[in-house]
Amino acid sequence: MNYGQISLVHLPVGKKANVEKLTADGITRRRLLDLGIIDGTEIEPLYKSPFGNPVAYLIRGTVIALRNDVSQSIIVSVS
Repeated sequence: MNYGQISLVHLPVGKKANVEKLTADGITRRRLLDLGIIDGTEIEPLYKSPFGNPVAYLIRGTVIALRNDVSQSIIVSVS
């Protein structure tokens, strides 16, 4: 199944995807870039908190928790 490009917040747990672009700006964009979230980076949602926000992602060998409003601004390509 090919999902195409979706926002990271919609990526199911356990499904891997690659970053296509960031729609965030300002300090949020800077933080994402500092975390290594750039074009081509592979991201995998590992698990959601009990209320679904934040979500833990595996990014470049590190587990990072992102709130839904931040992960909404990350566009990924899923195959």
